[in-house]
Amino acid sequence: MADFVRRLERLRRRQRVERVIPDRINPLEVLSRSEIRQRYRFHPESIVFLLGMIFNALESPTFRSSPLPPMISLLVTLQFFASGAHYLVIGDIHGVSKSSVSRAVRRTTAAICSLRDRYIKFPRNDAARAIHKEFYNIARFPKVIGIIDGTQIKIKGPKENETDFVNRKGYHSINVQMVCDARFRITNVVAKWPGSVHDSRIFRESELCRKFENGEINGLLLGDSGYPCRPYLMTPYLNTQTAAQERYNIALTKTRVLIEQTFGVLKRRFPCLSYGLRTETTSAPQVTVACVVLHNFGMDRGDILERMVDEPFEPPEAEVDINQAGARCRDVFAATHFA
Repeated sequence: MADFVRRLERLRRRQRVERVIPDRINPLEVLSRSEIRQRYRFHPESIVFLLGMIFNALESPTFRSSPLPPMISLLVTLQFFASGAHYLVIGDIHGVSKSSVSRAVRRTTAAICSLRDRYIKFPRNDAARAIHKEFYNIARFPKVIGIIDGTQIKIKGPKENETDFVNRKGYHSINVQMVCDARFRITNVVAKWPGSVHDSRIFRESELCRKFENGEINGLLLGDSGYPCRPYLMTPYLNTQTAAQERYNIALTKTRVLIEQTFGVLKRRFPCLSYGLRTETTSAPQVTVACVVLHNFGMDRGDILERMVDEPFEPPEAEVDINQAGARCRDVFAATHFA
């Protein structure tokens, strides 16, 4: 009996299993405009425009193994960003395998990230002066060039240095620093630090901080009390002593809320950042940057969400660095502009 079973097994292995390649339908050709918008977060013309910029990076040099067309690779990736769903589910929707979805997401994400310098730029010269005016019109806070804050992006627990990625709320994440302007555009992003790292350290070791320290940027950043006060980084008073300081705090709070709204818009458009990333820890920063690129791309195209959403308020961690020079600058600034 055992010999019979072994013979059957050898026979089964010799039989050729014919590979079945499913038909791949382009969803842009069968779905309505609103359905495309709902599933992929962009209108059809914006998707086509985006594909034109990254087509060469997605095109396979040969037709061996029936590679995914660039359009399908892009749509698969956009749906992952728009839903955070399992690769198996996304693959079933588009008629591709789970492994093909994984490769498509990895490749397309890298291609989108290559557009980073084009779509994520810190304002300079005339653009900076225009942003100063836009921020001033909100709450009369002068010289502001951006609002800075960190947001936690949930990830699955890594195999190495697992405890470093556990944030103060007890789940695994990366802590992503972003700066936005007065129109919800993200002008700077740092997405490489574990969730346990404090916001102030991320900024202190960033290229943006170095540029402010060297006087390369003209303007002020606004941050919460988790950041140290600096001559170029204004934070709120924890205990106001004068009416000018109180008015300063009110103006700062009204202006700084824009970064919370920006986080809300970004995570509403790309819920994978809100629900959590099931990709490898090393891929999470790249996915985050790709979503930021697409956020700004959508704004440039006029392809934006209809409603702004606030990120749920999270109290900042305690200020960890009391800078006397920065505190004195803040006192003078408040007395000068909010007296």
